[in-house]
Amino acid sequence: MKLFVGLGNPGAKYAHNRHNIGFMALDRIAADHGFPPWHGKFQGSMTEAPLGPDKVILLKPETFMNLSGQSVGEAMRYYKLTPAQVTVFHDEIDLAPAKLRCKTGGGHAGHNGLRSIHNHIGPDYHRVRMGVGHPGHKDAVPHYVLQDFPKADADWLEDVLRGVSDGVKDLVGGDTGRFLNAVARRVAPARSSISPAKPKPEPAQEMTSAAEEDTRTPLQKLMDRFK
Repeated sequence: MKLFVGLGNPGAKYAHNRHNIGFMALDRIAADHGFPPWHGKFQGSMTEAPLGPDKVILLKPETFMNLSGQSVGEAMRYYKLTPAQVTVFHDEIDLAPAKLRCKTGGGHAGHNGLRSIHNHIGPDYHRVRMGVGHPGHKDAVPHYVLQDFPKADADWLEDVLRGVSDGVKDLVGGDTGRFLNAVARRVAPARSSISPAKPKPEPAQEMTSAAEEDTRTPLQKLMDRFK
């Protein structure tokens, strides 16, 4: 059994915030893979179903971001899970938009949702770090992550969410490489191998006039240079 946690804040006010990309990822997984309707449990919304090689619980804590660990810890205790069975999807300001990285263990880098989870279950869980970009100055971060994604980000955001859904069965099976490849194929699809060949450049035209056969004598050539 695996527990997949998406981080975000509850309510329509926050639904499209950068901070809620973890919620968005789980919503896409649930919709694409036929999970039952969400219902309230463990201070959050959850649903569960077989997915790939294992049964997966999807959990969106509704304690607000700073207390996410309360919900995660409660679910883990109920199902008797270890941190190694937990994967957290969260926004990552230290990655460019549309970039994803997988990580196990380590620090929380100031992310309040991860800080709370660290406090409740320790650091040894898995993470899917979903890049949203950095505002340029650390003082601007709180306002930045609580802003909605702009319309200009709609295309790459949709590609990332579709890629996460495409590769989620590989993630369940522990193959993070194939999972990340699935996302990459959506974000930067490979060029067709049957693309039309580039036209060959036209052959250079032969030089005429002075480049044509020169029948002047050496003396005539020398005299012509001083005309």
